[in-house]
Amino acid sequence: MSRFLLFGASRGLGLAITRHLLAQEHEVHALVRSQAQAVELEAMGVRVTQGDALDGEAVALACAGAGEEALTISTLGSFRAERPVDFEGNRLVIDTLEQCGLRRLLLITSLGCGDSWPFLPERARAAFGHEVRLKSLAESWLQSSALAWTILRPAGLQDGEPTGHARLAPQGEELHGLVRRSDVARLAHALIQDPQHIGRIYGCVDDALIRG
Repeated sequence: MSRFLLFGASRGLGLAITRHLLAQEHEVHALVRSQAQAVELEAMGVRVTQGDALDGEAVALACAGAGEEALTISTLGSFRAERPVDFEGNRLVIDTLEQCGLRRLLLITSLGCGDSWPFLPERARAAFGHEVRLKSLAESWLQSSALAWTILRPAGLQDGEPTGHARLAPQGEELHGLVRRSDVARLAHALIQDPQHIGRIYGCVDDALIRG
């Protein structure tokens, strides 16, 4: 059993990862802002620190609670929020992990970040371009850190049962399409536990899923 520290655990992809890790009987710690979401995660078996990812003290408390051996996954992101966490929140997580002695971080962003920007359709740039640019800044901040990092850029995310057909793609491959959150959770679990993926960037897509 491994110990995990999650940022963004209470909804969307982060919640799918939380459920996957708990199903594998891992110890899961999480920083959660909402009291209602904290109660729900605690009922599932998550060890919760309540606080905001933009609050340095709260992030440090979550790191201390999880301990230096924890494997950290961040899915932090926001859409048109007054205080977006895509960069500032992830930057604070990265800096605090370094300060607290935690070493391993899997940052999950999205297709279109970094050098995959040219592959992002114009329609997606118009809708999500600002958030993608902020996530790209977080990727750059992480790559210049002292952490043992991996970056995962999923395609468009879907709910639903895992198909088992999602695949990792090497950095530089042009990707378009969809992937189930439950499949990304499985791949994220595998990526963070295998040291051969340290310092690598991957895309993630399910070629069998076609946009309607």
